[in-house]
Amino acid sequence: MSVLVVGLSHHTAPLELLERAALGAEGARDLAARVHAREHVAESLVLATCNRLEVVVEAETFHGAVSAVGEALCEVTGLTRDDLSSHLYVHYDERAVAHLFELACGLDSLAVGESQILGQLRDALAAAQQDGRLGASLNPLLQQALRVGKRAHSETAIDHVSRSLVSAGLDLARGVLPDLGRVKAVVVGAGAMSGLAVATLARAGVSDLTIVNRTREKADRLAEQHGARAGDWVDLPRLVGTADLVLTCTGALGHVVEADLLARARTEQGRSGAPMVLLDLALPRDVAPEVTSLAGVHLWGLAELRDEIEATERASRTDGRRTAQDDAVDAVRGLVGAEVAGFLAERRAARLGPTLAALRAQAARVVDAEMARLDQRVPHLPDDERVEVRRTVQRVVDKLLHTPTVRVKELQRGEVREPGDYATALRELFDLDPHDVAAAQAPPLDVPGVAAVSDPAPAGGAR
Repeated sequence: MSVLVVGLSHHTAPLELLERAALGAEGARDLAARVHAREHVAESLVLATCNRLEVVVEAETFHGAVSAVGEALCEVTGLTRDDLSSHLYVHYDERAVAHLFELACGLDSLAVGESQILGQLRDALAAAQQDGRLGASLNPLLQQALRVGKRAHSETAIDHVSRSLVSAGLDLARGVLPDLGRVKAVVVGAGAMSGLAVATLARAGVSDLTIVNRTREKADRLAEQHGARAGDWVDLPRLVGTADLVLTCTGALGHVVEADLLARARTEQGRSGAPMVLLDLALPRDVAPEVTSLAGVHLWGLAELRDEIEATERASRTDGRRTAQDDAVDAVRGLVGAEVAGFLAERRAARLGPTLAALRAQAARVVDAEMARLDQRVPHLPDDERVEVRRTVQRVVDKLLHTPTVRVKELQRGEVREPGDYATALRELFDLDPHDVAAAQAPPLDVPGVAAVSDPAPAGGAR
């Protein structure tokens, strides 16, 4: 069995398609359950964010698992295979491991190096653990991905040189609201992205800040962390009506701010025509595009923010020189490469361990059988001589097994030549019972609180 990742993201799909495929927490769990219930899938996890929808599985067969994931995606999102096939990507086994590590480090994000993906991946892992859809393959892999992501942010300069979506949005907002220190701001939502937004606004000098969320307790906690205010959801129209800057990231499946709501609110607050900026960081979008028909209202969403980030990066490279971000990204890639190699080596060794344990057990049974036969033929053999005979037989067996055991470990680690499935070869050569191997391969799961081989099939493999 091998790890398989099937998904679509801002790299492969337009935002309009990502919006149609967007899932909330319950939708993501429904998708994971449907995938898990199908043949060819042993474990499953779904990562659904504003910029991606990925299904991670432990696949019993490659093509069967890809087909199972594709069918489940169509059922849950309502999209057709034709909608999805040209936008899906498929990562398999070693490449899947590398992708998950890169993802956790923020290298695959819209804003390279952002850290919100760590929280989103941690939440997806917790949900999959709670639902019992992880086992001895994906559970340690995803925990290791989280550890690699933390290392990237603590051991490299990626945090200091990366530009977030919120920062890009504020740069655009300054064209309308030059003095952010004097604006009245409202953040709608209290998740990971909202936490980044509040922190970024505070650093930018915004002091008049209110956080609104459907669950007031979450808004209270976030507000307390940053010295802001919390508001009730029923007061949302009044709050956005008085605001100069509104930043939304709720994860809702429908518009939170409609054009007619905003028009009435601004009229009631006597702010019709006053300059106003809305930054919509959600997918599906929180803010109806029609709000731009209102006088003084400016709206930037993920598509515009992506264009802003890409334009800034292009401008920084016009002289052909390397940037500080280039150096930081290279450092993270180096860390990821070493972590992938180490994880794969440990995984190969772990897969080989049960086979070697079964081989040693079989050798012990052979020694026991031969000593029993000796007892029948020489029943009066003195105990001290019997002990010496057993030692001699055991030494012979150990010496016969030593070189093949060492050699197969080297081969499995790839130290001698291209690694292969030497555990299977060992089982065949020594006629080991598969049940004995399986019995030695059932460690308890480590459940905490909370590349590389090319893909064997094209990205359209879900057809």
